[in-house]
Amino acid sequence: MNPDDIVGKIQAALPGASVTLEDLTGTKDHWKARIVARQFEGLSLMARHRLINAALATELKGPIHALTMDVLTPTEAQQA
Repeated sequence: MNPDDIVGKIQAALPGASVTLEDLTGTKDHWKARIVARQFEGLSLMARHRLINAALATELKGPIHALTMDVLTPTEAQQA
């Protein structure tokens, strides 16, 4: 799957989010994503993951086989 499409879907769901992708296998179906978004403020890790899973629901049924996520608020990203 094209990384620009993944980033676009996430940014459509979370406007202003910073998204960095890494293709873990070179096959464009196993991804590691680092997502920094103000919308994560006050949300549990599970709730953050659910937001991303909802944004990529169709893709996770096929073109994306695996997705590992680091989901951070801007403050958390600065401290990391």
